[in-house]
Amino acid sequence: MANIVVYDINKNQVSERELAEGVFNDDVRGYLIHDMVRYQLAARRQGTSSTKTRSEVRGGGKKPYKQKGTGNARQGCIRAPHYVGGGAAFGPRPRDYQFKLNRKVKKAALRSALSVRFKEEKLTVLSAFDLEKISTKGVVEVLNRFDISKALVVVSDANHNLELSARNLPNVKVLRAEGVNVYDVMKYPNLIVTEGAVSQLEGALAS
Repeated sequence: MANIVVYDINKNQVSERELAEGVFNDDVRGYLIHDMVRYQLAARRQGTSSTKTRSEVRGGGKKPYKQKGTGNARQGCIRAPHYVGGGAAFGPRPRDYQFKLNRKVKKAALRSALSVRFKEEKLTVLSAFDLEKISTKGVVEVLNRFDISKALVVVSDANHNLELSARNLPNVKVLRAEGVNVYDVMKYPNLIVTEGAVSQLEGALAS
């Protein structure tokens, strides 16, 4: 049974909630987390690195000197790779680094990542994370009450005050439930989730 205490932003216990076993207390499969992180990082790569080959470098269309009789090695073009200013041999070319992962694998990886945080007792559930005004100091004060300095905060809906308040904090990231991903869950050692977001995650990831 996966039970967790629900707090308000003042760290007062509000209630206790039962978490879905298959989402927050699933078997942790490290290889799936690894594959998913690789998948996300590969998708971020632009793949635009490029060098010119000998056929693309400007000039060099004329044979530099006659084939025989000069005492030099035979050359057909001054834009060959061994010449200064010549084309690159086996240089990088534009490419797509993305690869495919099945939808079931992606969901299982996210369930494993969430389960890691729950089993490490690094998961905090709040009834809500509502601020009266835009205040970076207000976010820091809430985190300090829970002895947290670096965290991923997951909310159910748009939270204008919270999103603007946290954007100047380098160690805090705010995501809506539909944007939760394995890379960010593993990057931040603490996970703060509102009750509404917990329900959304359970609905989306239930097997």
